[in-house]
Amino acid sequence: MFNSGGSIIDVPGIKVGHQQDLVGMTGCSVILMEQPAVCGVDVRGAAPGTRETDLLNPVNRVDRVNAILLAGGSAYGLDAASGVMRYLEQQNIGFDVGVGVVPIVPAAVIFDLAFGDAKSRPDAAMGYRAAQQADKSAFPQGNIGAGTGATVGKLAGHALCMKGGLGSASITLSNGLIVGAMVVVNAVGEVRDPATQKVLAGARNQQGEIESSLSLMLADVTDGGPAGTNTTIGIITCNANMNKSQMTKIAQMAHDGLARCIYPIHTMSDGDTIFAATTGGVDVSVNLLGTLAADVLAQAVVNAITYAVGVLGIPSWQDLHQENR
Repeated sequence: MFNSGGSIIDVPGIKVGHQQDLVGMTGCSVILMEQPAVCGVDVRGAAPGTRETDLLNPVNRVDRVNAILLAGGSAYGLDAASGVMRYLEQQNIGFDVGVGVVPIVPAAVIFDLAFGDAKSRPDAAMGYRAAQQADKSAFPQGNIGAGTGATVGKLAGHALCMKGGLGSASITLSNGLIVGAMVVVNAVGEVRDPATQKVLAGARNQQGEIESSLSLMLADVTDGGPAGTNTTIGIITCNANMNKSQMTKIAQMAHDGLARCIYPIHTMSDGDTIFAATTGGVDVSVNLLGTLAADVLAQAVVNAITYAVGVLGIPSWQDLHQENR
């Protein structure tokens, strides 16, 4: 069911744009909806950095979004959403308020200030450029957009972590349902391949070998940095006929995909947040869609790690894989 080389852009009505600073090691990624998309969100981490997530509560009025922003820069990176809004307003896209439009752009950020230049952060100009360049073109994974400064495995301290990144994947069914995911993996814990349970990336020891996260916690070698300096954020998109409450449930179920890959997950040091948006068109059950959402998100997490490239002395899965060949 997984599309070989598939990504979130396989979903009808979804466009993606990325911008990054490869010197400062940060960036942002914008998911633009060609038509307003029904959207829900589920925040599981204890230290989230988000914008407009309250609006997506099923009891609140607005049920459709025009774009979603994923960004680095910690809370500073939320500024990039202003640039996305400015671009959309220029296209007269947004919620009609009578005297104009207000683009609906929920956002979530990761903490990447400890990697690269702490003063380099996604801003409104970067968000504008990412939105302006969003299209249906295939894009690389790993060190791109919001995944540029992502790292994982920080339980032994940042110096012994490994490179995280941005990943995407998609699933297509014979009835025309397409489920896509895009995720930025910046977890405090290790990342495993759910198919084999083999650890792909995590905290390393002084010899460069990956240590067990549980062993480090039991030994109280649990640096990990201050609370909130890690996070996995992402979005599920699809073309299912769903309402806002149902898409909120899909976001909840999708978190299972993170739990299959990241250990530990949803910690006091993470701000894990998953959006779920649909462009509509295909009838499907919530149970099936939520199951597929978790599967495709797990694959996107694996892709984020295996496509990432080591930089600034922080190795990636590719580096260790080449060493062991």
